[in-house]
Amino acid sequence: MSNDVEAKAKEIRLLLYLWDLGGSDVKRGELTKRLKRKKETAAHYQDSYQQLEDKGAIALSRYKVSLVEPTGLQMLAEGLKNEAFEFESQIGAKTANALLKWIREQGISAGSVGDGAVAAGKTGESAIEQSSAPKAIASYDQFKQVALDVYDQLNRDYNLDDLVPIYRIRRTISDRVSRSQFNDWMLEMQANDILQLQGGSVEDSAPDKIEDSITTELDGLRCYARRLPS
Repeated sequence: MSNDVEAKAKEIRLLLYLWDLGGSDVKRGELTKRLKRKKETAAHYQDSYQQLEDKGAIALSRYKVSLVEPTGLQMLAEGLKNEAFEFESQIGAKTANALLKWIREQGISAGSVGDGAVAAGKTGESAIEQSSAPKAIASYDQFKQVALDVYDQLNRDYNLDDLVPIYRIRRTISDRVSRSQFNDWMLEMQANDILQLQGGSVEDSAPDKIEDSITTELDGLRCYARRLPS
């Protein structure tokens, strides 16, 4: 796991455990104790706390930490839904039960975590309302906006230096568009000088990630997208 992806995973775990512990005025030591894995210390999570505070997702005091709504809840929902996030090892009963609690309180299936209305932890207060399920993408113009939004989010959240893997864009958009239509519209965005699709290979040369990239007879394999200046 790259450093950027690992850092993002730490932030998602921190938000999940904070939410599970009630979300408000949680003892920082208690939360850090739950976050720490074997051979880790509190220092391993200093950057995570700081990054989330800078993003407006949590509020820190000397000894306490609280989830800021709706930003913190929205970041948690998006993080759990993101294809790039995964637990690195066995998660244990507490984490599994926290995930079950999240799924049940959202009133959604495990495959669509974050798509429903986001609840405000144990208080049950509504924090943010979203559509129950993403709608299918029906036109090129709609796809263009969605693809650019996904590109910007992935580029920002994972510090991808303006070179976003196409497989990540495809997986984030998921079944809102067919595979062939995704390919056609991405190539149309390139033809319209919105994106530049670049060659190379994915970071670990995984066959499934290569399959979720784009291959054309003329240009061959294209694994990355770069947004061109408008």
